[in-house]
Amino acid sequence: MDSRRLNRKVTIQRQTAEQDAAGQPLTTWGNLIASGDGKVWANILHLSGSESIKANADASTVRASIRIRYRTDVDAGMRVMHGAVVYDIKAALPDEVRREYVDLVCEAVR
Repeated sequence: MDSRRLNRKVTIQRQTAEQDAAGQPLTTWGNLIASGDGKVWANILHLSGSESIKANADASTVRASIRIRYRTDVDAGMRVMHGAVVYDIKAALPDEVRREYVDLVCEAVR
């Protein structure tokens, strides 16, 4: 894989289960990579987008493919942060032949 194509630094996060003082479940997110700055190099390709009205407010949905170096600890249900944009990972598609990369099928709703 040509590493020059990986031109964005992103943070991969996973959901963690915690409870508040009353014992109610809280949804929080923690970085998958705890060392360094917690970021990995990626290539982000926006595939499509659409707009709609939800609850009397405009909402836009962007579908993207995010390619990262091969790893086995990323799966659906996690998310990718790039700046202020949050991409929900819908599927992780690893390159099983050469094990060079993983394509993350993502969706961002704004």
